[in-house]
Amino acid sequence: MNKISPQAYVSPKAKLGDNIEVGPFAYIDDDVEIGDGCRILPHATIFQYVKMGCNCHIFPGAVVGAIPQDLKYEGEVTYVELGDNVTVRECATINRGTKASGKFVTRIGNDTLIMSYVHVAHDCVIGNHCILTSYVGLAGETVIDDWAIVGGGSKAHQFSKIGCHAMIGGMSRIDKDVPPYVLCGRDPLRYVGVNIVGLRRRGFSSDVIRNIKDIYDTIYFSGYNISDSCTKVEAGFPQSEERDTILDFIRNSKRGIIRGEVIHEKGSSE
Repeated sequence: MNKISPQAYVSPKAKLGDNIEVGPFAYIDDDVEIGDGCRILPHATIFQYVKMGCNCHIFPGAVVGAIPQDLKYEGEVTYVELGDNVTVRECATINRGTKASGKFVTRIGNDTLIMSYVHVAHDCVIGNHCILTSYVGLAGETVIDDWAIVGGGSKAHQFSKIGCHAMIGGMSRIDKDVPPYVLCGRDPLRYVGVNIVGLRRRGFSSDVIRNIKDIYDTIYFSGYNISDSCTKVEAGFPQSEERDTILDFIRNSKRGIIRGEVIHEKGSSE
């Protein structure tokens, strides 16, 4: 049984699952699909062409499905898709996709947390189990792979890509691609190590984590360019899911990956 406040507006053309809660002054537009167990809290707005999975929570002031902030948008039908167990906190905004990109959809994966005042622009693709901390801004067509965490106030350039299990420090300027499994920060954004704590929490063994670190030592600190370093990794490390994930990401990067820290002769870094 659904619990819909009499002060809310729910379009008769919207499709609601079971056990839905819609708070006072929430707005749900035409052509919206909301899965079972979702909570749309007071003053949240769900515009047209949004498809939401089960058990999602949309907090007050959040706006999901507004038209893209892209001058090439011409009113075409495009979409936002949210997976299951997605939380969108206060005043976050998630815009629809565009025809010009060829994607037509902005997509958020399962079990992802979008904190307050985050902006997800047109055609972004965010994976499962991701966290976007408050005030993160993603420009159009940013891609974030599973389990990545983006620190508060960080801004991602259009077309940027962030690899799985990466963790990005707060207030970062993301203008290069961030490879999988890494920890990065500083200005300009740099690789500062492997996301050891995050990987341990997700069940990676010490041997696998050490192998990932050795791969990145080869890529960043062997003295070779990125292409040659990848060749050395492929030849020098046994095949594994982690090795192949790293190599595929780097070789398919269109913007180039973040740089490593500068290592001085005495062993200190900056």
